Amino acid sequence: MKPYLREKKSFAFEDIPEDTCFEAGYLVTVNSGWRSRTPQIDNEKCIGCGQCYLYCPDGVIAMDGKTPVIDYDFCKGCGICAKICPKSAIELR
Repeated sequence: MKPYLREKKSFAFEDIPEDTCFEAGYLVTVNSGWRSRTPQIDNEKCIGCGQCYLYCPDGVIAMDGKTPVIDYDFCKGCGICAKICPKSAIELR
């Protein structure tokens, strides 16, 4: 059986949406302390690609210019941002 290969597409930075699906302000309760891991961003390694911003399921990562900023009040510590980072600039602690 031959694997299905998707057509490779390239996107410009202008094609990325300005906002995520959910804004952190729409979340109504602050994390109650059940999070066991916290994402920490190493700004020396970060290239400002915005992948963590785009893939965060709760929309708690905002881009301040090319620097991502995490709202720890609403972050659940799922680790998707750390897994998607191409430079491993996010580490869960």
